[in-house]
Amino acid sequence: MNLQRTRVTWNLFSDSVSNPVRGACCAVTLLAALACGSTVRAEEVRPLRAGAAAVDITPQEFPVNMPGGFSANPADGAHDPLHARALVLDDGTTSLAIVVVDNLGVARDVADEAKTLASQRCGIAPDRILLASTHSHSAPSSNAASYRKILLNGVVESIARAHAALRPAAVGAAAHPLPEEVFNRRWYLKPGKMPLNPFGKMDQVKMNPGTSPDVLDRPAGPTDPDVTILSVEDAKSGNPLALLANYSLHYVGGTPKGKVSADYFGEFARLMPSRLEAGEDFVALMSNGTSGDINNIPFLVDRPRREPFEQIRIVAQKAVDAAYQARAGIHSHRSDVRLGMVQREVTLCMRRPTAEQIESAKAVLAVKDEAEKEKLPRLADAYARRTLSLAEGPESVSVPLQALRIGDLAVCAIPFEAFAEIGLDLKRRSPLPRTMVIGIANAGYGYLPTPEQHKLGGYETWLGTNRVQEDASVILTDQLLEMLKVLDTR
Repeated sequence: MNLQRTRVTWNLFSDSVSNPVRGACCAVTLLAALACGSTVRAEEVRPLRAGAAAVDITPQEFPVNMPGGFSANPADGAHDPLHARALVLDDGTTSLAIVVVDNLGVARDVADEAKTLASQRCGIAPDRILLASTHSHSAPSSNAASYRKILLNGVVESIARAHAALRPAAVGAAAHPLPEEVFNRRWYLKPGKMPLNPFGKMDQVKMNPGTSPDVLDRPAGPTDPDVTILSVEDAKSGNPLALLANYSLHYVGGTPKGKVSADYFGEFARLMPSRLEAGEDFVALMSNGTSGDINNIPFLVDRPRREPFEQIRIVAQKAVDAAYQARAGIHSHRSDVRLGMVQREVTLCMRRPTAEQIESAKAVLAVKDEAEKEKLPRLADAYARRTLSLAEGPESVSVPLQALRIGDLAVCAIPFEAFAEIGLDLKRRSPLPRTMVIGIANAGYGYLPTPEQHKLGGYETWLGTNRVQEDASVILTDQLLEMLKVLDTR
């Protein structure tokens, strides 16, 4: 077959008059190996090969900051190790890699460098590598001076080892619900209970409003309950080789103070081999789904107090059991599957503050008297700085989207903390029987609410928390569905 790589750039929409924001900003670049689509005839399908590896990427120098909040969070050691875990698949025509790292989010420049180095090492094209973060809030920044090299080397080494371990394999995909550990964290409150947001305005919903029934009314969105898996077996022995899982749950938290931790993602990977009685070369990967508005707080329920790491163990054990049940429901693993992967660069507008918002931000930062500062809304200073940063920043940003096909499983990769309803929508409209949506993949550009959720306000929609145009979720969903259709073409 002839491999044909195309790079095409065009305006996505022609409705620049009826939708000037979308028409003015959005453009897309396509990177795809067309032969990896479904034009391969059945007699040309070659047996699948797979390899997996895990490499320790725990920091070696302390203290190290663990970002994710509005203040410094230094760690003086590690409670449990961090890893880069890689799965490489090859069908004789297409080679691709999926890597999951225990990290808050790998910056775009770090991700691109890691992919380039891995490609030089083992020949997998950079646009055939999916690099996702678990979004653990107890891990260092990917760009921390003392940590960047460890992270880069770990990602590259995990891909190289997985590639070197390629062997005949068979795969299967399935899902099993785990609804009791995912909760929408955005809530409508009872009358008179909504505080001012950092801009001095009143939102319709609030993120993490506590658990009091005197305050809470109802959640503002759905959850995605499924643990979706890709199971990989040795084609000759039938022994488990790898298992990639996906669950739309933010980190659990409750880690020991001042300690680096992989959160429930790492504990899942540690426990999964024993559930499957797998060998030492087995690798489990837990990826973060569309969890931008989801956490592990059971609102309206008084959960008993947990010791550090206890809730992480509870969630990981349940997720492992759900993955086990999903795998048990796979009737047969297949080696005659097609692989495909498409990557697009989509240009989105950055949100720009109005003149009024800029003046308001400057006024907040001009307040020097401590007593007057106390009268400002919570986080007013932080969001004033973010507002001015957006005003001075670029007008657009190019974000990478990826769509993969592994037999009858579709995988969508989004470089945002996407809301659960975005993942549910992609799963519902996908042309393939089973779909997995991985968030915080290949970069991290903040939260991705839907336009409807933008209207409600709340932390995830605030200017500076969300930085791209308010219809970005619609644009990215449409693009991913088009990409999946490319992979599903017969």
